[in-house]
Amino acid sequence: MESKNPVFSRSRRSAGWAGPAPSPDLLQNMYDAPSYAPPARPAYRTMTLDDVVVRGFLTLGTLVAAAAASWIIGVPPGVAIGAAIVALVLGLIASFTQSTNPALILGYALFEGVFLGTVSALFEGMISGIVFQAVLGTAFAFGAVLTVYALRVVRVTPKLVKYGLAAVMAVVGLLLVNLVVGIFVPGGLGLRTDSPLGWGVSIVMILIGCFFLLLDFDSIEQGVRQGAPDKFAWQCAFGLTLSLVWIYLEVLRFISYFTDSD
Repeated sequence: MESKNPVFSRSRRSAGWAGPAPSPDLLQNMYDAPSYAPPARPAYRTMTLDDVVVRGFLTLGTLVAAAAASWIIGVPPGVAIGAAIVALVLGLIASFTQSTNPALILGYALFEGVFLGTVSALFEGMISGIVFQAVLGTAFAFGAVLTVYALRVVRVTPKLVKYGLAAVMAVVGLLLVNLVVGIFVPGGLGLRTDSPLGWGVSIVMILIGCFFLLLDFDSIEQGVRQGAPDKFAWQCAFGLTLSLVWIYLEVLRFISYFTDSD
């Protein structure tokens, strides 16, 4: 039995004796126990940068193919507007629900491509070569933002996101007011006309698209770093496509201001 005498207890601890010897069963259990237990792996495959690249090519490829088909076939403007409405609905669903459903995202790319192909054909009919210039401008914006992000020239911080989103809401609010005023006054407030004010608004809209690209790049990096599920790559691809479409349309409009129509 364990002694209650503190002297005996102290002397045993000083001699290195910590208690009674373990039983044979306890020793056997200690021997059978694994020396190392590997950490549990997640039940899903984590997202990689390659996943985002592949999904991005699929989404953009669907959009470009639909746009090319729409251009060649010559889709009527009414059908193009209907496709734009469907793309808007699918885009809102994918954005607000953070959906990773491939059918939903590729469906958005398909209908958006039909609309873009028709719009591009109309602009090209008025101004020869403008679509090629707009594509080059969009590619340049993408490369510039990617370089700025990779070199950490601009860091995506909570403060940047806060002020950036506030600016976006302010600009969108002004455009809505301009649209309503335009119903009663030709040109509305002049925010989307061929004027210095219209040029400035277009530049701001292009910069907003670049801001969204920054957020997309940060979302991709954080998703890879934090081990997001591989299906999250679809949401990243959708975000990149949405930002590039925004930039392309604004670059197309901006170039049209400084190019004489045929």
